[in-house]
Amino acid sequence: MTKALTPPADEILKTWRHDFHQHPETAFQEYRTSEQIKHILNALPNLKVYPGLGKGTGIVAKLVGNKGPGPAIGLRADIDALDIVEKTGLPYQSSIQGKMHACGHDGHMTMLLGAAHTLAHHPNFHGTVYFIFQPAEENEGGAQVMVEEGLFKQFPMQAVYAVHNWPGLPLGEAAVNDHAVMAAFDIFNLKLIGKGCHAAMPNLGIDTILAASQLITQLQGVISRETPPQEPAVLSFTSIHAGDTYNVIPEVVTLKGTIRCFDPKLRKQLQQRFHDAVKQLAGFHQLSYELDYQPRYPATINHPKHAAFCLNALKSMSSIKRIHHNTTPSMGSEDFSFMLEKVPGAYIWLGNGTDSAPLHNPNYDFNDQLLPIGVQYWLSLVKERLGQPAN
Repeated sequence: MTKALTPPADEILKTWRHDFHQHPETAFQEYRTSEQIKHILNALPNLKVYPGLGKGTGIVAKLVGNKGPGPAIGLRADIDALDIVEKTGLPYQSSIQGKMHACGHDGHMTMLLGAAHTLAHHPNFHGTVYFIFQPAEENEGGAQVMVEEGLFKQFPMQAVYAVHNWPGLPLGEAAVNDHAVMAAFDIFNLKLIGKGCHAAMPNLGIDTILAASQLITQLQGVISRETPPQEPAVLSFTSIHAGDTYNVIPEVVTLKGTIRCFDPKLRKQLQQRFHDAVKQLAGFHQLSYELDYQPRYPATINHPKHAAFCLNALKSMSSIKRIHHNTTPSMGSEDFSFMLEKVPGAYIWLGNGTDSAPLHNPNYDFNDQLLPIGVQYWLSLVKERLGQPAN
């Protein structure tokens, strides 16, 4: 099988990736991106392409192996960009002001397209591969939408896998965790409503800025004093807006932020304690409030059996020089978690290089040298899972 597999030339992969990078599109607006993916897939033999899942921009391509029965597995890539102004100055930098592929999804879909290209020409495996191109990973839960629209009912599979590039991890290195990989992701929007007054006469008003300051400090105590030390958790206030002059205590303060952890029970506990703290604060200060607390993504938890398949696939690759097994999970989040809640599988990291800018940074760029490594990983995983007849 290995000798017959010839991935697209590196220059073709770079051309695809640079085109995607130059035309970034954000959640559920990936119309051009989706058309480009379909154009590449429709030119390949043996593939059946099914567009439309995920509010219209998601795509699933089905490839049946020529070696007889076997499992069905899914390989997933995210395709959306971010609302960031790019500052790389690259020849292929974003042509759309205020939007940028700052998380490497341009590389992810290119790697999966490269694997689809190779396997479509050489389907020398047992069973079925589904290539899943998923919209709206950033904030909007495109994976959940695809699942709700029937991804796993329309395309039954026994496992699903995903990969993400990882800045700071050297090129040629990978990380595989048997269990937790990425944290759960909740957000909150809070409005504290007091009584505005002259700054020189605070006794005539209800000071929302004082209340907000106390709340921020109090809630950090929930993390440092109520959360078990061995259970990672983060509560961050990321936006505060109040007032517009020097001598007026504002009537309203708005706060936004996020809470992240791994354990489902702790997640519910933190949500309840957040509500309790806001309610008690409002009572003490005699102010009113409006709280919109949104549980967004569950934690991304690998299934150990499938993490082992990924580990074996990586071990067979000459381009992988080191594998980090059960490294520290990230407090970042990933909507692939919705797929893993329905179907077992695993999510791994491939090194984007030590000189890479961080994810979600205006100077970030996906490392083109990772493209052939990523393609080879998908091919190696297919061989690991479908290279032998089903038992």
